[in-house]
Amino acid sequence: KYKVDPMQLDAVLIYAKGGSGIRAGLYTDYSFALWKDRELIKFASAYSGLSNSEIIELDKWIRKNTIEKFGPVRSVKPEMVFEISFENIQLSTRHKSGISVRFPRITKWRKDKIIKDADTLKNAYKLIKK
Repeated sequence: KYKVDPMQLDAVLIYAKGGSGIRAGLYTDYSFALWKDRELIKFASAYSGLSNSEIIELDKWIRKNTIEKFGPVRSVKPEMVFEISFENIQLSTRHKSGISVRFPRITKWRKDKIIKDADTLKNAYKLIKK
């Protein structure tokens, strides 16, 4: 099977949702945003890529930094940056960002970056193959 090198963007964590099964009771489903001008726009959700210790650390942070609750979803202070990898990116009319990504996953918790260092939607659009 032919594997493609994943594309990557640094994105800001904006939402978290509780997991299921073995991870029930922990926030393990995350939504990420990219910058468009001075606004963060959701572009992907990812559920895998963090170690168990990272999940526990992030869960504690989410509980302390929740802004609003929408049923099972919490919006959090936009302070954490993560590297998100994915196999493909394409235009989408269904998403506010105007893009959709295939097989998004967390590949690195970017503790070395602040949110202003996160990528822009403009950078994401540059990855789309014409």
